[in-house]
Amino acid sequence: MLELVLAVIAAVLAITLHEAAHGYAALALGDDTARLAGRLSLNPLRHVDRVGTVLLPGFLLLSQLLLTGRIMFMFGWAKPVPVAAWKFRDPFRGMMVVAAAGPAMNFFLSWLAAVVLHGVDVLPTGAAEATALFLQLFILSNLVLGLFNLLPIPPLDGGRILLGLLPRRWAMRWAPLERSGLVIVLLLIFVLPALLRSFGIAFNPISDGLLRVVGWAGRIILVLAGYNPDEIDAAGATI
Repeated sequence: MLELVLAVIAAVLAITLHEAAHGYAALALGDDTARLAGRLSLNPLRHVDRVGTVLLPGFLLLSQLLLTGRIMFMFGWAKPVPVAAWKFRDPFRGMMVVAAAGPAMNFFLSWLAAVVLHGVDVLPTGAAEATALFLQLFILSNLVLGLFNLLPIPPLDGGRILLGLLPRRWAMRWAPLERSGLVIVLLLIFVLPALLRSFGIAFNPISDGLLRVVGWAGRIILVLAGYNPDEIDAAGATI
């Protein structure tokens, strides 16, 4: 139960700060739409989406804890921060910077939590264990959220970053995918693997690939936070 509560808190914080980063990046580029809408806030309630922030992550947490005893994968979203791309000097490049701010925030938070993890031993035993567990879950939540959002499919951040990098002619052809991009992602992650499992075929390339990349990224984060390679297996066992 403690792990479930801490995991929910970690996931909500990761999603909230991810969305706030989008808003602050847009404001820095001259778009005050998020500020006027009250979305430049660290209050999670201002960013909560009933399905993407509460129901779906809660289902994933409960199902994984009940079936495997650990949390291996998370997915969710918050209410998108409103951005008026036309206020940017270059809408495609501006949206690319705004999109990149979300994953960048998650990777920074992962590193910061790993740095703080060094100091948990100064706490009493029970508090140290709970704090270490929360920090590990926070690192995991941020890495999964940041890396997942880098998938190059609009409206995910990776898709918008790709639009800013592509030649304008190609970007105009890729942009309409945003209307159905989230449905495509959900089909690839949940529906297709479940359908194939019913035929005895284990095929889930996005989830499997993400788990491998998260493990690799977690070790990089720990090294950057000052852990030596011999410590990483013990300190990052849950990452």
